[in-house]
Amino acid sequence: MMQRMIISSQTICWVVVAFFLAGAPLWAGEPETSRFPLYLTQMPYEPPPPSESRGVEAKPPPESLTTQDEERLEALIPLLEGKQEFWAIGEFVYFGKHSIPYLVKALKSPVSRVRFNAVETLSMINDPSAVQGLLEVAINSEEESRIRSHALRVATRLDPNQVVPAIEVMVKDPNSTIRNTAVFESRRVHRKEVLPFIISAISDPEQYVSITARDSFWILTRFSGSIHDWEASTPEDRKEWMKEWWSWLEENQERFGESPPSTKPPRSPADLNVS
Repeated sequence: MMQRMIISSQTICWVVVAFFLAGAPLWAGEPETSRFPLYLTQMPYEPPPPSESRGVEAKPPPESLTTQDEERLEALIPLLEGKQEFWAIGEFVYFGKHSIPYLVKALKSPVSRVRFNAVETLSMINDPSAVQGLLEVAINSEEESRIRSHALRVATRLDPNQVVPAIEVMVKDPNSTIRNTAVFESRRVHRKEVLPFIISAISDPEQYVSITARDSFWILTRFSGSIHDWEASTPEDRKEWMKEWWSWLEENQERFGESPPSTKPPRSPADLNVS
């Protein structure tokens, strides 16, 4: 009896395999066409109809705003947050420098997304007249650090000569992210007034801020000091090392600016293994 059941099971397995090989349906209701092979074919391609707007020149921005334009820009401010934010940004960019007073107003919005997008839009418009509004955001200790950092980055690229007072404030900020942003952006400011602020950050309690300050000073002056183990350094070590930078500044500040700034840090921190 057991042998007959085993033989029957083996027979059923072979039958199933045979059905698969033959392409026959194993369940009711499958159409007979499934037994035959299917072939893929490519249908004739028909290109889409040409766009009606093709060849139409973009309308230039107005030379001055009408009352309707002013109302439109005012209404765009809350739209810098939400599903239409990219469209709103594009509208502000279209109006160019006329949008700046409205975007500076947007920097004071209670919605953080609106404020961040206002900074980004001012970057796209690329007009130095927005710098002071951006710097007010950058030095505001009550603002979110990501918005403050972005505001300083944009302001520095618009006009680095205007950001020196803000860097002086930000290198003393309680937030280490803000201090690091300040000393990083200072490498784009080729003015000797910024050098003391960078040197003061070499003794920063946070190691990464100190290393950023060292690299920014090198990029501006080509001076890197003696080789130190920055990775294993303590704040007390860095306070002692800072004296080298002050000595250099006292001897060379009148010559600062004679050679172009470098674009590379003095050395990789991983290579610093001598104290």
